[in-house]
Amino acid sequence: MGKNKIIIHVDMDAFYASVEMRDNPSIRKKPVIIGSLPHERGVVATCNYEARKYGVHSAMNIKEAYKLCPKGVFIHPNYEKYKKVSNQIHKIWDEYAIEKEAIALDEAYLDITDNVESIDEARKIAKTIKERILKEIGLTCSIGLSYSKIAAKTASEEKKPNGYFEILTKEDFVNLVIDREVDALHTVGKKSKEKLNENKIFTIRDIQNNKEKVLKLFGKRGEFIYDISYGIDDRELKPYNPENAQSLSREVTFQKDENDYEFFKDILFLLAICLENQLKKRKLHGNGVSLKITYSDMKTITRQKLSASCDSAIEIQEEALKLLEDIEKRSIRLIGTGLYQLSTQEIKQLSIDDYLEKDNNIEERTNREFERLKEKYKLDFKSNIEKLYQTDTLFKTIEYMRKHRSN
Repeated sequence: MGKNKIIIHVDMDAFYASVEMRDNPSIRKKPVIIGSLPHERGVVATCNYEARKYGVHSAMNIKEAYKLCPKGVFIHPNYEKYKKVSNQIHKIWDEYAIEKEAIALDEAYLDITDNVESIDEARKIAKTIKERILKEIGLTCSIGLSYSKIAAKTASEEKKPNGYFEILTKEDFVNLVIDREVDALHTVGKKSKEKLNENKIFTIRDIQNNKEKVLKLFGKRGEFIYDISYGIDDRELKPYNPENAQSLSREVTFQKDENDYEFFKDILFLLAICLENQLKKRKLHGNGVSLKITYSDMKTITRQKLSASCDSAIEIQEEALKLLEDIEKRSIRLIGTGLYQLSTQEIKQLSIDDYLEKDNNIEERTNREFERLKEKYKLDFKSNIEKLYQTDTLFKTIEYMRKHRSN
């Protein structure tokens, strides 16, 4: 391969479900569906391959998944456990990659170009990664070995689950995909596919034969789509740095529609507590607050407002409440808040006295809010704050609050 890039794409197989099956051997041969429970609102986060045989897939409404697979094992996701397992996996990947672009907890591109002198050495690394993940962590993964990101991603999906596949040249890539549907190019999503299909472009061969039409439809992005239809992809890996995050958010879906706007004040504080924790971990500052609302008729709105650096839960809550005041008041299914324009530095410049006054004031207001919630719900939120950071505990707490609130 000469000086060509050598990229490995690693994708864990049905990651959340596989972790649960590893930890509970009694469900290994059963359809496992991670997400909400059948009697709850929500969607499928992921499912194992046994469940997929019934037509279940990610993002499907949980009640539809239950209709298709009533004998499935439905499990709430345990994100904290998955993050711990992910950290173990990434430690293995990091031993081999010159650069790594992590896509998710369970997926990454690894650049091993400077680690090897031949394709045989690259194969050895790829297969060693598979073997180590299985032996040390007890999970399977699928690996694609190739010259670019698009081809490595395509290769990793060829033999799923627990597969290995190579695409070593642009010609190999084109020969493999040319007569597949346009979304076989992993940068072409659902909306782009619809747009192409509306213009009688159905396959990757059609993209190649309709360059001008593709460029007219998508502009500069159309050039990229056209190039990758020929396997041309010169993108570099983009190592993830926490300070590069553009936004953070937390949201909750209620099991029954809610129209108690005083209750929303309480929920926004708990969501803001989680955001504050994420900011501290990443050493970031939020410079704008957003509010997301989904009404009972599924209409979703978002509102946002730039502000000076907003780092504490009480500040986030207060800004979100201002946004809440200006929306249409009717039953709500989902509420969320977030931070955007994240930065490693605060926008406003404060003197030492200003900082001390600000910090003391925030601490007092935060403690008052904790005490108010403790009195209202008979729960000691402050003493159990670490548990609230856990997604499942947060949602269960909010559902408890919904059922046991008092005036």
